[in-house]
Amino acid sequence: MTTIIDIPVRPLVEYVYRSGSIESGFRVAQTMQEGTRIHKQVQEGYGEEGEKEVHLRIEIPLRDLLFRIEGRCDGLWTDESGLLTVDEIKSTSITAEDIGDGREVHWAQAQMYGHMLAEQRELEQVRIQLTYVHKSSGKETKLERIRTRQELHDFAMDTLEQYAPYAEMLAEHRRRRNDSIEGLLFPFAGYRSGQRQFAGAVYKTIGEQVNLFAEAPTGTGKTISTLFPAIKSIGNERAERLMYITAKTVTRANAEDALQRMQQNGLHLHGVTITAKDKVCFCTAEGGSGRESCAYTDGYYDRINEAILDMLTNETLMNRDVIERYAQKHTVCPFELSLDASYASDAVICDYNYVFDPRVSLKRLTDDQRKSTVLLVDEAHNLVDRGRGMFSAQLNKAAFLDLKRDYQHSSEPLSKIAGAINAYFIRLRKQMGEEKMISRSEAPEDIFKLLEEFTIRAETTLLEQGDSGDTEQLLETYFAAQAFLRIGRLYDMESHITYVEQDGSEVLLRMFCIDPSLQLRQTAKGYRSVVHFSATLSPIRYYRDMLGAAEDDYNISIPSPFSKEQLEVRIVPLSTRYRDRERTRQELAQLLAELVNERQGNYLAFFPSYQYMRDVLEAFEALEPNTDILVQQSSMAEEERDRFLAAFRPDNERTLTGFAVMGGIFSEGVDLAGDRLTGVIIVGVGLPQIGPERELIREHFSRGGHSGYNYAYVYPGMNKVLQAGGRLIRTEQDHGLLMLVDDRFLQNPYAQLLPPEWKD
Repeated sequence: MTTIIDIPVRPLVEYVYRSGSIESGFRVAQTMQEGTRIHKQVQEGYGEEGEKEVHLRIEIPLRDLLFRIEGRCDGLWTDESGLLTVDEIKSTSITAEDIGDGREVHWAQAQMYGHMLAEQRELEQVRIQLTYVHKSSGKETKLERIRTRQELHDFAMDTLEQYAPYAEMLAEHRRRRNDSIEGLLFPFAGYRSGQRQFAGAVYKTIGEQVNLFAEAPTGTGKTISTLFPAIKSIGNERAERLMYITAKTVTRANAEDALQRMQQNGLHLHGVTITAKDKVCFCTAEGGSGRESCAYTDGYYDRINEAILDMLTNETLMNRDVIERYAQKHTVCPFELSLDASYASDAVICDYNYVFDPRVSLKRLTDDQRKSTVLLVDEAHNLVDRGRGMFSAQLNKAAFLDLKRDYQHSSEPLSKIAGAINAYFIRLRKQMGEEKMISRSEAPEDIFKLLEEFTIRAETTLLEQGDSGDTEQLLETYFAAQAFLRIGRLYDMESHITYVEQDGSEVLLRMFCIDPSLQLRQTAKGYRSVVHFSATLSPIRYYRDMLGAAEDDYNISIPSPFSKEQLEVRIVPLSTRYRDRERTRQELAQLLAELVNERQGNYLAFFPSYQYMRDVLEAFEALEPNTDILVQQSSMAEEERDRFLAAFRPDNERTLTGFAVMGGIFSEGVDLAGDRLTGVIIVGVGLPQIGPERELIREHFSRGGHSGYNYAYVYPGMNKVLQAGGRLIRTEQDHGLLMLVDDRFLQNPYAQLLPPEWKD
């Protein structure tokens, strides 16, 4: 049986011919717009007879494989002798002579296009040309070689021979995967209440290539209810892969556990977890900074193919431990290994960033791969504020003033442009007068040209200095400028606003994404289906608005699988408004002390801020309650978090009371089932602190006909309340007390937003 392998030219030749090291520290970033500009610059010289951006496709059989290869050639033209030239255009911040290992891939890409053209047009000879364009000077360097049709054929066949073992491994895996999915049963004895309905809605959504917004309360089994139908869709060839994306490490672990459970039921599937670079970097762990020469990145591309083939042949579910084991075995960077493995895997578990953030998304995914990928967005309520952050950018005056001074002797061009940007900030400060903040709807386009020149000068300096010298501030400012330019190209006056703040001599310029829905919707369009799910997507209209729903996208709300008898709810109408906190602090502390003295067990009390928590804790401790106390700190290492949660044991001899903040690490994704948690106390309605950005959000949505105060404050605040309360009842056997402390819980709109099982 012949197996069809669809592959673009670039990933094919990169797999076979990529070699050398991952550059530590600094890598030149090129935008799509910059690449387009440079391509047009070269293509204008082709003349009327030249062809630009030529789509090519060819089928090449090799044993039991049929390779269907396609790509887009930058340019073609024929000289006076009738010889066709294939032009591959590359922009560079270094000289063409210094490109080194990367040139082999460039030659291979151009020669593959040459082969495709020689076969299609029956040409006996083709000129292969590489055109390098220096980004700052515009200087063009052309390299060429002439190849016969036979030489190009031999090159193409040799390339496919080298790629074939990898292709054969993936083809065999795909057959085993689909066979295993066909016989895969739901990995539990039965469905919980509402779970079959939820899984069916996910399957239907993927089949119809639309999106779903699902509110599924705690205990529904959201992870398996989304993963199981998505995997079934892969087996039925409705989709080819899935990405399970989330903001929390603990929910990533839930997805890994669900895949492990299905594997025990016979599933054969490649799944990889991408862990943040700073957590898995061997060089940092071994005492290095992660930026100097590293044995795991030196020669990385010489070893990565063997590492990937070894791991994908012998493993299915590749979590952090598995990735690190193979990275050590093959002496490759574990973070880069996880990224490379993700492009070949059926399931990827990762942070939101790898899909939505324009700075770090998985850029090597082709459009066709995205169109066959299902996104499962866990804890989707978090994507609203995360989206705002990903599509916003800012710059500070002080950074450019420092660079102007630091490089005035070693790099005059860099110092000069940094000084020009510093002068721009000074003009902004003068325009503000006594105002602390000003805003406008337009993008700050008058700084973009300065920043483009700054990035070019910074690249040149960084490439010249390499890892020598102190370049940390230059690097940080360079990346900030790149991010600012990137967001500037995405800027939309309906969803962004520009504001300037001054504090003494410092000036901050920020492009703030008030409404992330446009960018989230644009990104989601590239995927087959997006399933947004959370225990707290109320009110659904708000989340549809903020997450970019289309009219034909589905909603579903799953009722709680638990009975009201499992949950005792008390509402204490004590004001926790900011102006009343000092007055009611002692009464609140007394209330908490009476509760923990009355009923032995483990309690979690959630507060709207660290300061308020500490103030109440001081009064609480003065009452000498009969309890051990744990307190969440504003910065806790992973080990400290684990110790905090591990203290909630079902067999504690004394009562334990944990003090934590709403919206923090212990209020979402934490599973303290059974007697590990007796009661949850929620103090206040969770409103975000009033500030400039929240006020901009309020004003924006008020102008748009919505309740701006609800959009900016009430809905995000109550989401924190619902998430914190969801820590209490986790299984059908759990019972517990939920105490809501604030008189606003008895008033609308807050009372309307409480779940049915919290109301009596």
